[in-house]
Amino acid sequence: MPDWLPVMLALVGSAALIQLITGIWVLTAAYAGAALIFALSLRALARKMVMPASEKLAPPDWSVTVTAIERRDMAIVITDGAGRVVCANTRYGEWFGYDSSPPQLELDEASVDRLRAAASEAWRSGITRAEGLVGTSGRWHADLRRAGRGQDYLVWELSPVEMVDLGARVTRLITDKLGRALTIAGIQAAAVNADGEILGANSDFARRAAGDAEAELAGREFVEFLTADEYDRIFYAREGTSGEDLRLVHLPIMDPDAPADDTQPSLFLILDGGMRANDSTALPEIEALLSLLPLGLSMTDRDGRFLFANKAFRRAAGLETHGEIPPFPSDLVVREDKGAFADAIRRHAAGSSSSGAMPIRLEANPDEPVTLSLAGVRGLGEAAVLLSLKDTTEETRLKRQVAQATKMQAVGQLAGGVAHDFNNVLTAIIGYCDLMLLRHAPGDSDYDDIQQIKANSNRAASLTRQLLAFSRQQTLRPQVLQMPDVVSEVSNLLKRLIGEKIQLKVSHDRALGAVRADPQQLEQVIINLAVNARDAMMSKGEDGGVLTISTRKIGPREVRALKNEVLPSGNYTALVVEDTGTGIPPEVLGKIFEPFYTTKEMGKGTGLGLSTVYGIVKQSGGFIFADSDPGKGARFSVYLPVHVAAPGSEPVRPKVEAEPRAAFGGTGAILLVEDEDTVRAVAERALTRQGYKVTTANDGEEGLQIVRDGGEFDLVISDVVMPTMDGPAMTKEILKLKPDLPVLFMSGYAEEQLRREIDFQGMHFLPKPFSVAQIGKKVGEILGERANAAKPT
Repeated sequence: MPDWLPVMLALVGSAALIQLITGIWVLTAAYAGAALIFALSLRALARKMVMPASEKLAPPDWSVTVTAIERRDMAIVITDGAGRVVCANTRYGEWFGYDSSPPQLELDEASVDRLRAAASEAWRSGITRAEGLVGTSGRWHADLRRAGRGQDYLVWELSPVEMVDLGARVTRLITDKLGRALTIAGIQAAAVNADGEILGANSDFARRAAGDAEAELAGREFVEFLTADEYDRIFYAREGTSGEDLRLVHLPIMDPDAPADDTQPSLFLILDGGMRANDSTALPEIEALLSLLPLGLSMTDRDGRFLFANKAFRRAAGLETHGEIPPFPSDLVVREDKGAFADAIRRHAAGSSSSGAMPIRLEANPDEPVTLSLAGVRGLGEAAVLLSLKDTTEETRLKRQVAQATKMQAVGQLAGGVAHDFNNVLTAIIGYCDLMLLRHAPGDSDYDDIQQIKANSNRAASLTRQLLAFSRQQTLRPQVLQMPDVVSEVSNLLKRLIGEKIQLKVSHDRALGAVRADPQQLEQVIINLAVNARDAMMSKGEDGGVLTISTRKIGPREVRALKNEVLPSGNYTALVVEDTGTGIPPEVLGKIFEPFYTTKEMGKGTGLGLSTVYGIVKQSGGFIFADSDPGKGARFSVYLPVHVAAPGSEPVRPKVEAEPRAAFGGTGAILLVEDEDTVRAVAERALTRQGYKVTTANDGEEGLQIVRDGGEFDLVISDVVMPTMDGPAMTKEILKLKPDLPVLFMSGYAEEQLRREIDFQGMHFLPKPFSVAQIGKKVGEILGERANAAKPT
């Protein structure tokens, strides 16, 4: 029975009852109409609320996903939030193995680090790319993106880097449209490997050589289709000496970037008519062929004059694509290379068919040597030498970027190492100053001198923090904050720094997203940029200027509008610092973030300011860019990603100072492991004075042996970098014996770097250099927390 029939019967019955009671037809009709409309509305609503079975959410069917991601040219794997492989296609299993979970693939250490960083970036921004991954079986590019209903999966696409095979490329060309074009022009073409076997040929060669335009000639000997008479004239073997004699043009297929060897394939062009002196009737056809090839190719005559150069050669040589080429190839190179280059061309033109390569420096770019390949050719009349030059503009740019990144990394490692060693020295100096101050009261003749030593040591400590900021190894204390609040905190200081002649303007967008960064380091970024802007405006010679600091809301649409390949798409809060100073010259703009680079006079700048800013921004997960119009000012833009709270986390509330707790008394046994004698002595005396029982060890192995011998301790204090066995390695072994033992690491390196290596509950960190009071307070807090946790509730 239809589901609507009972409703209709009830409607008719109720209408009849109303008519029987009232006898008013108008009232009965109004009731029936309203009831009918109400019933139809309920039926329509019910249909909308019923979700078809095909639209109901269902658990993932990974078999369908495997089918969807199956690719022959790409390895695809899907991992969950814990990094486990949940789905992978066939290529991934063949290339890496189904048990291998990225980023732990068979790659070198640098590639694994880049892949791990890319995974973190993909979880944060949603999409990223890692290039130049080097493995045992090849090179790869990796594209990563978040996916899933809750964005809780990561999709990895690993594509092999295609290695350019010029022989295969030329073979494809002559067996495809280019081969058909040569056939129409009456030119037979065949690609031959170093062993004389045919790799591919056009249909006209197959027709003339084998009698069948569709014949498969690959793998057969090239010379078996040719013959010669007593005058060394060449004919097709099938046609015999009664046929048309042939002219063979031999073009070696050389990779300009690869060393010359005997395994390079060759391209043979065969024309009817034999070899005649000064016959250049086939030159236009050869020019048409060379213009289609992706290599930079040109030809010269026996006197070394240019006959032809294709677009790729002009572009690689720094010439206009459609302009006039110079008379001689030697006009393209610097004066020092002209003689050797001209001699090489004459040698290949006069001798037998040969090939070679030589480094030259082009006049268009004398600082970047390039390799030019030369090959003597025969059978083209005036043409005698074939020149090959690869367009290396993009490759040169990438090499510069890699060299710059390598240099920055090397200097960063040097700066970090120097800062770490210097922090040990400063820890000892500051510690001994504190111990001496305990024996002198204010007013003593030595008290002020000791205070001066300590004050200067603290100034030196600030310099080491600057070095660590440059090398991105400083310890950050990130907080979720609003950028306008940081600008407001530092505004009063900025007004004093820039002086009265410079006007400060501040503006903020509305509804800015919160960022997660260290507020003190952000203030340092703003101050450094403002001071540089002040110096630029004062050096302009005018009476002051305008410094503008603004915060802006940047979304994916604005990021796309910037057309910046470095900045990933996402939501950012931008800090923009603009000035009306002298601006930055274009030749300097690419060097301003380099360490120790400065345009200021001797003694007026170290060149560490902007490199420190760069290090702080990058360590905070952000990006910084500089733009300038010379003479009109400069603009620095800092992009920090908008902080997205983890699901289920509580909203950020204003910090409320807790009631001061009494410091923990100096009771307890401490194991102190430090390889620097002076630092160990200061820390031991500081803790012993507070009542702790301190046992010392010179390195990790000695500290571990003390615990293995039955030593009972309430806390382990350890340096991170030590000879033989470092702090993290020692701690892992100690925790196997004492799982609940807290550990306090003291180091001049960043806490974040340490936590990536080892992180566990009960791990604490104390940055060097520290004072006697600081180490005592930190130890008291740790042991106090442990004592409170041990009390019964």
